[in-house]
Amino acid sequence: MKTLTDLRPDEVTALLEQQLAGQLSSKELEEMGIVLQVGDGIARIYGLTEVEAGEMIEFASGAKGIVLNLEEDNVGAVIMGSSSSVHEGDRVKRLHRTASILVSEKMLGRVINPLGEPLDGKGPIEGPFYESPYERKAPGVIFRRPVHQPLQTGIKAIDAMIPIGRGQRELIIGDRSTGKTAIALDTILNQRENYERGEPVYCIYVACGQKASTIAQTVATLEKYGAMPYTIVVAASASDPAPLVFLAPYAGAAIGEFFRDTGRHALIIYDDLSKQAAAYREVSLLLRRPPGREAYPGDIFYLHSRLLERAAKIIDDDAVARQMNNLPESFKPLVKGGGSLTALPIIETQAGDVAAYIPTNVISITDGQIYLEPNLFNAGVRPAINVGISVSRVGGAAQIKPMKRVAGRLKLELAQYRELEAFAKFGSDLDPATLRQIERGRRLVELLKQPQYQTVKVEHQVAVIFAGTRGLLDKLPVEKVRTFEEQYIRYLEAGHRPLLDKIRQGQLDEAMESTLEKAAKEVLAGLGVQV
Repeated sequence: MKTLTDLRPDEVTALLEQQLAGQLSSKELEEMGIVLQVGDGIARIYGLTEVEAGEMIEFASGAKGIVLNLEEDNVGAVIMGSSSSVHEGDRVKRLHRTASILVSEKMLGRVINPLGEPLDGKGPIEGPFYESPYERKAPGVIFRRPVHQPLQTGIKAIDAMIPIGRGQRELIIGDRSTGKTAIALDTILNQRENYERGEPVYCIYVACGQKASTIAQTVATLEKYGAMPYTIVVAASASDPAPLVFLAPYAGAAIGEFFRDTGRHALIIYDDLSKQAAAYREVSLLLRRPPGREAYPGDIFYLHSRLLERAAKIIDDDAVARQMNNLPESFKPLVKGGGSLTALPIIETQAGDVAAYIPTNVISITDGQIYLEPNLFNAGVRPAINVGISVSRVGGAAQIKPMKRVAGRLKLELAQYRELEAFAKFGSDLDPATLRQIERGRRLVELLKQPQYQTVKVEHQVAVIFAGTRGLLDKLPVEKVRTFEEQYIRYLEAGHRPLLDKIRQGQLDEAMESTLEKAAKEVLAGLGVQV
């Protein structure tokens, strides 16, 4: 005799059809179904003959599910939340709507799960609510405009060499414990100034498959530095069912699109998509989808491409923006042009292998990557950015003019320094020009070091990088570079605030450069260095 585990779904279906012949009419089977099997967050359902892929369904217990598989004689669905309340033989009904999350402006400052339910114990989230689908087609080319506004991270190395623009998708990639989340958090903290000025960039931090203690630590950091009022944390911890972990980035994107399509700026961090891919693999294998490379399903590339394609800079024209494809009905009346959604996905590599399956997929989808190297991190160069293979494919379009002017040669000089440094280890006989380049490289590396949670204003970055790239620090001992930076910024703030304001507004001419140079020489003289 066969046990229940030996029965295949099609055999169970045939048995149920005989038993249910008198209970549900063919008309009822279009709208209703009965659970055949349940386990590991997956339910197989008989009936629901008219259900659509991606549609929400409701189980007898009130638990919700999303239909992912449409098979000949049964439907495969993922259960949103715990599957312990769903049992074999339970009735299931269609909800006639695409799986979606209810978005509210009152989510700002809150920690929620991918279903939009609060996790922070601060009571229910208040409305008004707007329904935003998890899965939505990205805006077409007509409704976008090229990336042209900078999104300042407050990190010198990134804003100078790998600039990020509003609407861009920039990958943060590296081994575990190399500072990937630190870069993302610093970027969120740096938006506080915009928020206080009344020009907020709303931030959505998606914690995907992380330990609950790590998520709590991140939230505590955001609260400590005053970033929670403009931030929403979407949390799916490692202990949550795989369907919630795989859905979390889509929930974050749905919230971000609400801000983007209502004419505001939003930044979303997916931390991290490697864990989302593993969760999706788990769900797909349980649904018996055929495995491919590394046991991932065939549509793993599409999982990430359709998610990241939703990051966009929307055209400024309100009339054109209102014609945008696939706009949710709930916030159509609020649609405005000029908004943006910037995505910073994070991918964790194994032993620096950027040529693995998921890393290469996401590298090919995004508009550049910031690669963090363990060797640099361990050598005390933090942020540990490898300048050689990090790139922004938007480039100067995402920088203010003064930064473009002073940082033009910075990336090249650092890349050459890394080459020469490796070469210098093998021989001591170096010509003076090479030695000069190595010495300048050392000072530039020191200049770009930055402690965590200490973001730098863009006008200060321009002033400091100007001093480094113009060779003003070449005679300064390397250990005094940090001291020079602190004193130089203090000196400029005290005596040249109008100059810094002009730099912030995008102005820098030769007269201003000579003022910066003179100020740098005075600070250097105070440190006992004559230039």
